[in-house]
Amino acid sequence: MESLLAKVEKYITYAVVFLLPIAILPISPNIYTPGRLAVLAIGVFALLLIKAVRVILSGKLEFHVGNLDLPVLLIAFAYLLSAIIKTPNKMEAFLLPGTASAVVGGALLYFLINQFNAFEKKNLLSLTLLSGSGFALLVLLGVSGVFSKFSFLPSAMRVAGFTPDGGYLPSAILLAVLIPFGITEFLSERYPAKKVLSLVFIALAGLALSASIYQMLPGKTFSPRLPGLGTSWIVAVDSLKQSPVLGIGPGNYITAFSRFKPISYNATDLWPVRFATAQNFYLTALTEVGMLGLAALIILLFSIYKAVGKDLGSQELTSLKSAPATISLVLYLIILVVFPATALLTILLFVLLALFTKTTLTSLNLQATSLNGVSSKLPSLIISLPVIVGVIFLSYHLGRILVAEYTFKMGVDSLTKNEGQKTYDSVRQAIQINPYVDRYHSTFAQVNLAIARNMAQQGASAEGGLNESQRSTLTQLVQQAINEGKAAVTLNRERAGNWEVLSTVYRAIMPIAKGADGFAVQTYSQAIALDPLNPNLRIALGGIYYGLKQYDEAVRVLELAVATKPDLANGHYNLAFAYRDSGELDKAITQMTLVLSLIENKESQDYAAAKKELENLQAKKASEPGSGENLSSPTGERPLVQPPVELPEGAQPPEGAVSPTPTP
Repeated sequence: MESLLAKVEKYITYAVVFLLPIAILPISPNIYTPGRLAVLAIGVFALLLIKAVRVILSGKLEFHVGNLDLPVLLIAFAYLLSAIIKTPNKMEAFLLPGTASAVVGGALLYFLINQFNAFEKKNLLSLTLLSGSGFALLVLLGVSGVFSKFSFLPSAMRVAGFTPDGGYLPSAILLAVLIPFGITEFLSERYPAKKVLSLVFIALAGLALSASIYQMLPGKTFSPRLPGLGTSWIVAVDSLKQSPVLGIGPGNYITAFSRFKPISYNATDLWPVRFATAQNFYLTALTEVGMLGLAALIILLFSIYKAVGKDLGSQELTSLKSAPATISLVLYLIILVVFPATALLTILLFVLLALFTKTTLTSLNLQATSLNGVSSKLPSLIISLPVIVGVIFLSYHLGRILVAEYTFKMGVDSLTKNEGQKTYDSVRQAIQINPYVDRYHSTFAQVNLAIARNMAQQGASAEGGLNESQRSTLTQLVQQAINEGKAAVTLNRERAGNWEVLSTVYRAIMPIAKGADGFAVQTYSQAIALDPLNPNLRIALGGIYYGLKQYDEAVRVLELAVATKPDLANGHYNLAFAYRDSGELDKAITQMTLVLSLIENKESQDYAAAKKELENLQAKKASEPGSGENLSSPTGERPLVQPPVELPEGAQPPEGAVSPTPTP
């Protein structure tokens, strides 16, 4: 029985490593990360369960100890501890982007692969090349556009630029790291079948790598865009000031980026983008897991350096059989200095570490002998039962998480088909299954909001307006939209994007619900406090003040908007109207003149509209004093429901994560 379990354990490990690069599972709107993490988690859980049963049956614990075990364990511990303590929404750490799951799961896979002997690791390498061939083939088919002709494929596979890891950059990194394996395997392998496999991989990987690099050339549509090194460094340093030991939390980089990006970032063409990763892997790790994670990575790098130096000193690397893991690992660690890592690339790092490390076998006898001389399995049970219980517990929750994610995906698919009721039902069901994902709540808030707005518009155009039943339904939809927006905020109060969603809800219901304007101001202020250099948030807040005819407040907020990004025409355009209606015509003319200078296309409708407004301002200036002329200007949306619906108690936004500040 034990020998059978040993074989099953081996083949499950083979299957996990083989499937990870090519696992494109449509169980989530993101077809890349959750599916791979599911494969990793299911495989690791199965292996741990089998390992625990084998310990009980044999009464002993045999394991291989590697020279990189300690740093790998420290890295996994740092990410797990930071995820539990620092990441506000654990689903981001463990599901999407799933950084903690990739690191902790990858570390467990490292220890499980280390239980293989040299022959089994060589077989694992061959499977990796076979899977890499499939990965390269998918890249080439994506470049050719073949997938776009098959309507049954997921929509993400049919778009231009599809690769198995969500971009040409991560695909190129994976292929570049694996190619040394293929070359050395081809040169050293004696079996013709494996030699042919290596040659096929080299050919496919070389073509796919070349195609990926070509697609990423400057000026190309898919040329990668990353935050600059200076921006990434500033975000990391300011994050460490807030949380030096454990960082901002795995999967929570976007929060740090929004809050700590420098004002120089707004001078780039990427200024509207909130990045979820730094320019490279190490700065991302420093930001997310702090000095503890950085220390663990330094220990790992130092251990690898010592091991490579020892190998060179003993001339072990002169053997083609021992060279590829070292070459690929060193190459990969250098690449990570320049580029970030996806979940797949993070797991690949631990697979490479397992193939690189050298191990020694250790065995512990767990059978105790009772007073009457009968052996007991109690020690093995004490060690194994917690593992079995933990695996069962985590498997149950993993199942619920995956079911909820698939249900949410069905809702998103229905939304693209304009099937409103199916979208509503699916997203609501996903929330019921797993209420801890802010993406679900944000989406459901917008679904309820869209239905409410549609009902209000129909009532506004109908004779007699809404009846009592319709008003009651409208009130419920508005309250549901607010509740879902508040739920998203509660799951991560430090995320500017969540506050922005709630702000959008309050702003959208201003023509419907009494008192929503004050809540909109409050929530936009909180979003600005968490993303202080985002001019669009200030423009939106300024628009609310303008609609309320609080022109001095609108001017104050919009002046800060143009201060954060002086070359944004929309900010100056809105500020011009605020100056005009606050009685400062000279400043309004100056701002509208700036708008014309910032619009590059002089033939565009925007330029024509701004030019006309400038002429109107100049005409108004020329007619002063005492003309009494009043130009029409946007004053907010007219009420859609009369009288406005009353917001019930509890509709106010939750408390903010930080105190709002008007200073950019």
